[in-house]
Amino acid sequence: MGTGQRSEQAAPGAAVAFARFVACGGGVGVASSFAVTALADRLPWVLANALVTVVSTLLATELHARFTFGAGGRASWSQHAQSAGSAAGAYVVTCLAMAGLRYLVDAPGAVLEQVVYLSASALTGVARFAVLRLVTFARGRAKAPVAARPVPASPVGAAALCRAA
Repeated sequence: MGTGQRSEQAAPGAAVAFARFVACGGGVGVASSFAVTALADRLPWVLANALVTVVSTLLATELHARFTFGAGGRASWSQHAQSAGSAAGAYVVTCLAMAGLRYLVDAPGAVLEQVVYLSASALTGVARFAVLRLVTFARGRAKAPVAARPVPASPVGAAALCRAA
């Protein structure tokens, strides 16, 4: 048995995967909201949100690979990159939501900030679920071998192949 092998698990249905996504991603999201609030006392809010987004995305992607979508092992670098892309969109939305809050309310309290941040995170979470389920952790995608015609070794054979096509 080589290293890096994944045990195959049955992919959960959409409802089960969404419940797991909410539990894992929501748990990480709630913890992240408290971390952003704590870091925002020491750093600019945008930087605090960026740092927390990076760490929470890495953690959530691993949880989703192992538990939510039944991938059967650790997330690949490709899956982390795709997840990071969807997280970047979520980051932009949460930043816009918080900027909008600060535009509308001069000194928002911590509870109002949490409500706005978590609401924006929930909306982007639904979009991220779709991306992760349909693209990042989709089963059977690009796994089937592609049937290809053999390439003839001689130029004459290649020309005959082109005429036949």
